[in-house]
Amino acid sequence: QVQLVESGGGLVQAGGSLRLSCAASGSGIIFSINTMGWYRQAPGKQRELVAAVTSGGSTNYADSVKGRFTISRDNAKRTVYLQMNSLKPEDTAVYYCSSGLGSPMRILSWGQGTQVTVSS
Repeated sequence: QVQLVESGGGLVQAGGSLRLSCAASGSGIIFSINTMGWYRQAPGKQRELVAAVTSGGSTNYADSVKGRFTISRDNAKRTVYLQMNSLKPEDTAVYYCSSGLGSPMRILSWGQGTQVTVSS
């Protein structure tokens, strides 16, 4: 079993910042070897990759968030973070944490999601 629990979502004004956290637990995950990622899904749209970080620390980002968002991981805490700066109304979505293997990531588990709302 793998559990991914997101936190840190909320309501913020455009230009503001938020930091999302995702804590992994369970016997079904070896956090240090997993690729971890953040996806988002806005109303009426498909879920899309926001950012991912491999076990070796390599990162990739959606073009729409490059230069504004930063993904990082703390293997000792089994936690992945998404620092979001210069937020825009179009960043409004439910953000999901994911874990998997490889790059591109083969997703094995999803979190329950956390709402991020950016007001103009």
